[in-house]
Amino acid sequence: MKKSLMTLSAALLLGGIASAQKVAFEEYNLDNGLHVILHQDKSAPVVVTSVMYHVGAKDEQPNRTGFAHFFEHLLFEGTDNIARGEWFKIVTANGGNNNANTSDDRTYYYEVFPSNNLQLALWMESERLMHPVINQIGVDTQNEVVKEEKRLRIDNQPYGNILKAVKQNLFKVHPYRWTTIGEMEHLDAAKLEEFQAFNKKFYIPNNAVLVVAGDFDPAQAKEWVKNYFGPIQKGTPVVKQKFEEAPITQAIKATWEDPNIQIPMMVCTYRTPSMKTRDAKVLDMISSILSDGKSSRLYKKVVDDKKMALQIGAFNYTQEDYGMYILYGLPMGSNTTESLLKEVDEEIVKLQTELISEKDYQKLQNNFESQYVNSNASIEGIAENLASSYLLHGDVNLINTEIDIYRSITREEIREVAKKYLNPNQRLILDYVPAKDKAQN
Repeated sequence: MKKSLMTLSAALLLGGIASAQKVAFEEYNLDNGLHVILHQDKSAPVVVTSVMYHVGAKDEQPNRTGFAHFFEHLLFEGTDNIARGEWFKIVTANGGNNNANTSDDRTYYYEVFPSNNLQLALWMESERLMHPVINQIGVDTQNEVVKEEKRLRIDNQPYGNILKAVKQNLFKVHPYRWTTIGEMEHLDAAKLEEFQAFNKKFYIPNNAVLVVAGDFDPAQAKEWVKNYFGPIQKGTPVVKQKFEEAPITQAIKATWEDPNIQIPMMVCTYRTPSMKTRDAKVLDMISSILSDGKSSRLYKKVVDDKKMALQIGAFNYTQEDYGMYILYGLPMGSNTTESLLKEVDEEIVKLQTELISEKDYQKLQNNFESQYVNSNASIEGIAENLASSYLLHGDVNLINTEIDIYRSITREEIREVAKKYLNPNQRLILDYVPAKDKAQN
């Protein structure tokens, strides 16, 4: 009884925190189609200015991959009014920091400044959109930067090409079949005019969302947003091409050789539905049951109890059009990738045939409450969540309501979704092994 009361108290406490953290916001459009979201929080003298563009790796051509990620670098080169090499100097000289990141679906830029520098931040982001300098010097410079990033993070990293190996085997027609960083030979072959055309097509106000979050005066912010972003011309609306993959009805088997490893890795992947679906959120919960922390089913069984693996895990890689549910493990001693997969399959069958216990269900709910609180615990996190909720889900208020979806997921749904997506004939089994000749794939 005492444990039950403690569990109940923890759940109520987390629920209270989650409710108290409701994110207030205001949203509107400029005449040029730029969507603007304002979130005021005066708890600290900090303001985040961010712009998310609806362009990612999936918007590239098969022979020109890596463009979206390349622009994440290229658009820090400078503008008509910000000299080359001065962007970061201006930010740091004014007490700020900034960064950017790219996915298959979108590209995101942001600055964090003391709140008295909001006008500067808005001017800089409007400059990036209105007056970017895209010339051969910048392209050549950033080409070398991206190549070095690829060498460090992927080519020379043990198991660095797992995502590439999975994607190219799991997707046959969708652009998700290539990686965000792309292929260097594609960037080498591209002409300056191709980079300029990419910018003109995707970096337009009606393909973006601007978020201002933190300590600021809304009326003043609106005036600055109008002054700096209002004059930017609306672009030709981006028409997204639809790609539909045929269902996987027979297991796909593939091999990838990695010259940087000595231990083979078990990799098992299922293609899953869009992040916009309820099923994707159920799969998030299934991932948590199987591999979230040392008390999860797979870790406890395979690593702790049976000592069959050095590491084992699973995660639901959610995206706008499709997702990937990836399971992986490193066998230990005389164990093999096949023996690890057998253990994984046993746990999946349990999820498909048995309801998880009420205790495990409550633990799961508590975990997701905690994750929700943490994701909105900083102004930076709130800014990105607001942008993603609008751009990828079409609903800004999802930042407040998504936790209710997770709360409403039942034990029965967990069992049914496991039955629906996690079957042996619906997956990729990848043998990720040491390279025999130490040659790069």
